[in-house]
Amino acid sequence: MPSSSAKPSGERHVLITGGAGFIGSHLVERLLREGKRVTVIDDLSTGSLENLRGVKEHPGLTVVESTISGCPQLDTHVARAESIYHLAAAVGVELVVNSPIHVLQTNLRETEILLETAAPHHIPLLLTSTSEVYGKSQKEGFSEEDDLLIGPPHQSRWSYACSKLMDEFLALAFATEKSLPVTIVRLFNTVGPRQTGRYGMVLPRFIAAALAQRPLQVYGDGLQSRCFCHVNDTVEALVRLQANPAARGQVFNIGSTEEITILDLARLVIELLGSKSEIQFLPYSTAYAPGFDDMRRRKPVVDRLRECTGFQPATSLREIIRLTAQAGR
Repeated sequence: MPSSSAKPSGERHVLITGGAGFIGSHLVERLLREGKRVTVIDDLSTGSLENLRGVKEHPGLTVVESTISGCPQLDTHVARAESIYHLAAAVGVELVVNSPIHVLQTNLRETEILLETAAPHHIPLLLTSTSEVYGKSQKEGFSEEDDLLIGPPHQSRWSYACSKLMDEFLALAFATEKSLPVTIVRLFNTVGPRQTGRYGMVLPRFIAAALAQRPLQVYGDGLQSRCFCHVNDTVEALVRLQANPAARGQVFNIGSTEEITILDLARLVIELLGSKSEIQFLPYSTAYAPGFDDMRRRKPVVDRLRECTGFQPATSLREIIRLTAQAGR
């Protein structure tokens, strides 16, 4: 697999930052199957070359092991891109709480540099944001035009949401002032094969514990609810939005609308995997700083995505658990 020393091909390619990550690696595979040439820029801080092992010998793939800011040929890679997917980010609640400086610098500085580099070339750029930007809203479903309610700055838990929201503002500013074709997506709990529980992701943690017959640890009362979207559905939505000029300059939710509490999720994982694991309730203080503030509900409204692309995520939660567990055995 070519490293940062490899010269980029003169042919047009799709540039994916964070392409060795969980979602990014699935997107890489999808685009290679479609006959695209793909260049990945990833510093492997949270991603892994193991995620790309299935395509590492593919002649259409170039991998540059670098940060965006540290990539010496960034302008060349960008100039030859037919489109850019910006997935590189610091992710996961544990990382956000424990390394707030890293989160802020990664999510702000790297995005700014990429936007500045892409703007003169007017390369269509899709920026992945997060449902976290909806903050402490108590609405039944979150839509893209909603007001956002972020928690106070002394709770580092909100630094991630703020950094990604600033990415959105910055990207739309480049769209307005520099005519950069930008599409923004807010991802809601994407899950599936290759996702790791290392940074606090709940479903892979539950599946790993259930397979090992260990207790499934539920924080708080477990009544906080989420909607889990299979990575293949997320990738389908990303590809459709990037290909649609009508999506430029807009913000889109991507996620399932099948809602479940974390407690019921733990019960469902145990049931579907035939595990003898028990459920263990833990206070948030055992894992996070005092005063950790969780979102009680996080359900997307995906009407805009459906209207623009004709698609909405449809893989059931039971199927998601089955596929993810099967890949992890």
